[in-house]
Amino acid sequence: MLTQSAAFNPSTPKSALAQVPSQAGVFALFGPDKHAEPYISRTPNLRRRLGRFLDAGPAQSKRLRLTEKISRIEWSTTGSEFESLLLLYRISAQIFGGATRKRMHLRTPFFLRMAMENPYPRLYVTNKITKPACHHLFGPFPSRVVAEKFSDELLDLFQLRRCHEDLHPHPAFPGCIYSEMKMCLAPCFKGCTDERYAEEAAGVYAFLRTRGTSLKEKLTSERDAASAELDFEKAAQLHARLQKVEAVSSLLSPAIQQLSSLRAIILQPSVEPEAVSLFLLSRGVLSGPVPYSIAGMRLHNERSGSTSLYVAPVAVEAVPLAAPVQTAPHDVLLQRLDAALQALESESEKIKASSQAVSDHLCLFKRWYYRPQTQRVGEIFFADETGALPGKQILRGASRVFISTQKEEAGDALRP
Repeated sequence: MLTQSAAFNPSTPKSALAQVPSQAGVFALFGPDKHAEPYISRTPNLRRRLGRFLDAGPAQSKRLRLTEKISRIEWSTTGSEFESLLLLYRISAQIFGGATRKRMHLRTPFFLRMAMENPYPRLYVTNKITKPACHHLFGPFPSRVVAEKFSDELLDLFQLRRCHEDLHPHPAFPGCIYSEMKMCLAPCFKGCTDERYAEEAAGVYAFLRTRGTSLKEKLTSERDAASAELDFEKAAQLHARLQKVEAVSSLLSPAIQQLSSLRAIILQPSVEPEAVSLFLLSRGVLSGPVPYSIAGMRLHNERSGSTSLYVAPVAVEAVPLAAPVQTAPHDVLLQRLDAALQALESESEKIKASSQAVSDHLCLFKRWYYRPQTQRVGEIFFADETGALPGKQILRGASRVFISTQKEEAGDALRP
């Protein structure tokens, strides 16, 4: 299951532990019974964590003394916590199946669903993901509270119904407070035609699909036309409405998109030298990692520490300058990136993820993405409306991720 393996002898535990690197990774501990479930976990330091479990010294507590129960160790090193979580999930899903969600505390993120299949479409918050509904799901949101707040703000811009009942329109129906406040077209008592309500529902759906661009372009055009006709009062009203639309649109984080169109590249530190790891998020499913070599890339701070004065400020003899770095042409870097992206696409096409797997992958993505910026390692780049990924921005992001990794490793080396 994992890339490295070592037999474990309880009488000489240190010989097996010496083979384990002091790097982050995922490990599995197997007992002599082949039918028994292994113990699987992740850690920022494999040797230290396994030493706690398997080095049966006098300081070991009885709870952690597993030396006599283990016959084999397997492990894989990883370059980041994100990679560790994804690898842990994949292995746990193979071994534990549906119990993986409980073991890893996975909770489906919340989405807004536009129920267009309903004769009178409505918008509501849900955490139920199905493949037929992927075109009508927009998210993921960081929490249900955030999703409900945005839903309320969005519906204030339109006159869509907020009730959840199946409607059977009749003129005798009393309606609700939203119809009295002119905040709903009131299809329940035929307050509008079915065509007018379908038009309003299409407007809400277009707002979500274009992240507010459709309504902003419409209002901007109407405002400019009113100004050209010297109808400044109408232009001022349209401008005020446009400002409200922009305020509602600003509540959407870049990750909140139509699930069927959700596509992004995630950059993470790599376990391989001179490289970063690329992950693809496509329609809620994660694939990767694929390494991208930064050899020949001009790094943003490559001159830092390159002078002899910096290397040895009190040296008696002059220290020669380092040889100039051989940089690769930009086209070569882009070709290398295209090859890595094609490898990710090929891997993604082979994945036949169930709705439950999509939910789990989105949960792992949400855990990483919605962390505070200072605690989130790596970068993400979303595709544009056509599905194209920003190659030049990804290259600059790869440089930044690699530099931050080098700084972190240098800091770790200086710590006692």
